[in-house]
Amino acid sequence: MLWPLSQFYRALTAVRRRLYANGWLKSGRVPVPVVVVGNVIAGGAGKTPVVIAIVRHLQARGLAVGVVSRGYGRRTGDCREVLAQSDPRDVGDEPALVRYATGVPVFVASKRIEAARALLARHPDVQVIVSDDGLQHLAMQRDVEICVFDERGIGNGWLLPAGMLREPWPRDCDLVLHTGARAAFDGGFKANRALADYALRSDGRRIALDELDELDESNTGAVGNMPLVAVAAIARPEAFFSMLRCRGLRLTRTIALPDHHDFSDWQALPTVGGVAPLVLCTEKDAVKLWRFAPEALAIPLLFEPEPRFFEALDAKLSSLDGLQAA
Repeated sequence: MLWPLSQFYRALTAVRRRLYANGWLKSGRVPVPVVVVGNVIAGGAGKTPVVIAIVRHLQARGLAVGVVSRGYGRRTGDCREVLAQSDPRDVGDEPALVRYATGVPVFVASKRIEAARALLARHPDVQVIVSDDGLQHLAMQRDVEICVFDERGIGNGWLLPAGMLREPWPRDCDLVLHTGARAAFDGGFKANRALADYALRSDGRRIALDELDELDESNTGAVGNMPLVAVAAIARPEAFFSMLRCRGLRLTRTIALPDHHDFSDWQALPTVGGVAPLVLCTEKDAVKLWRFAPEALAIPLLFEPEPRFFEALDAKLSSLDGLQAA
């Protein structure tokens, strides 16, 4: 029944793209290469871990990198820089995570071209800009497009609202990266993802997961006498819970919250047998949750695209004029 609406959506998408191609809708360019990491399927597909991995790779090459984002779910609407002390509710949880994980300049704005220009005005030494999402944001011209897919692939192949596609697939793009445990379809590059063997405290100190594996004989999911509670406000919370269990952690309780939940309503969890639980969460959640529960532990996700992906990215970037490592 929704198929006719999806065809109308397809027509609107085609008209919009044609308007930009013909110059009737304005598209801006910045004086440094722009790498856009996005997806054609609605919902999270692992774009932010890809952005972080690319930034770290370019940093290792000696390049000065900046990141722009819309800052989905933030309560502000202006263009602003994401600082170490920024409230994630004002800048978005994913930009806050990128800033925390990489330390590079990050700017957010509803129009990414505005964020890119503001970033370069404040940080003129930046040589490459990476856009977290924005594949369909044609108002900003780009030099490299990376399309990310998780296990869902293209779903039923139909556009919204009959399917999950934001635009028709296949479409032209420079690189395809599969972020799931298995490739959604043939073609493109793959990435390995696993939980780190340590947890992070809010003060930056690490705790080995082996210490969390020392469960009591009652099999209640306690570290000694401390119950384990996992909380996740991501697109697929069960994936995080499953990865914790695969590491041998027996969870007393799991709490799945809507993606981008800001945790402003967080309250201390009830005790189990008179013992306060130990809260485990993702890094994306930790940048918000630590404001209300500094004792929570973040379990980092180790995300590693295969080496051939970076070789292909480097080849794309090396073909651009004026891009040289420091």
